[in-house]
Amino acid sequence: MRIRVVNPNTTRAMTDTIEQCAGAVVGPGTLLDAVTSAMGPASIESHYDEALSVPGILDAIARGERDGVDGYVIACFGDPGLDAARELAAGPVIGIAEAAMRAASHLGRGFSIVTTLDRTIGRAEDLAEHYGMRRFCRGIHACEIPVLALDTDPNARKIVTEACREAVEADGSDAIVLGCAGMADLCAHIRAEIGVPVVDGVAAATLTVQSLVTLGLRKSGRGEFAAPPSKTYRGVLRPFGRP
Repeated sequence: MRIRVVNPNTTRAMTDTIEQCAGAVVGPGTLLDAVTSAMGPASIESHYDEALSVPGILDAIARGERDGVDGYVIACFGDPGLDAARELAAGPVIGIAEAAMRAASHLGRGFSIVTTLDRTIGRAEDLAEHYGMRRFCRGIHACEIPVLALDTDPNARKIVTEACREAVEADGSDAIVLGCAGMADLCAHIRAEIGVPVVDGVAAATLTVQSLVTLGLRKSGRGEFAAPPSKTYRGVLRPFGRP
């Protein structure tokens, strides 16, 4: 089995963190590779960033299909380009926000999400609603650390941990969902510090893909998620046209 984890931003250091966390949970016989988007923003912290990250994601999926990849993880909490990626891939494609929320819903009556910047809260709210997780999601909180600062700010671990602790107390939640792929390596530390389950979407999505492939399940290929129709694209998007 081969799983590809796609980092939708162009920062290789974050890909390394993502790959380490995903690789720690895969089973024997699973080959995992994490790829950095070949085009797009250095980090994803706005609707603009998210929209412009999608071509890079689709490029990584298309290359994976040529390379025989069995399933994919989109490692950004906004789950950018998820529906388009599912059209393009034959195997399962899982976004880390959906995987994390679904995993957390099994662990108690409700969870809180701790994300990076306040401006990303609305997107997380939209996704919780879209995935049918709104009744489990008791609150969404920002720690106000930019995505790239998670790797460079020496106080980042402490700030995120305290934000998680405060979220549990404020919301009466039974679990925490980490709202950024760049937080993946903080999961075990925060869990030990605050005493409730802490879900990292990178690990949750990777194991979801592995489980679906193990069960022999692929997308149906009918209707909305059938392969995109043949079409010519122009300008900078010309390479994305389909014969």
